[in-house]
Amino acid sequence: MSETEKNRPALAVALHYSGRGAPRILAKGSGLVAQNIIKIAHAHGIPLDQDTALANALSRIDLNKEIPRELYVAVAQVLAFAWQVAGTRKVK
Repeated sequence: MSETEKNRPALAVALHYSGRGAPRILAKGSGLVAQNIIKIAHAHGIPLDQDTALANALSRIDLNKEIPRELYVAVAQVLAFAWQVAGTRKVK
């Protein structure tokens, strides 16, 4: 396995939360797709959190679908983290 393959994220999931309803799955993927999701997040100053178990659970949800109730608490913790980080730096 090359160094690039070792550093490649296995999975990435992007969420969108408008403040209404539950957060939705905006993007998801593995390998190069995961790298692109992360690259776009970095380019836009979007905070990232690493939680493999949550990413695996979220990856099973169809794109543009709301997350299920069972994941509300875990996702709320990620959103709180993101809002806290965003509050300490300028988000583009």
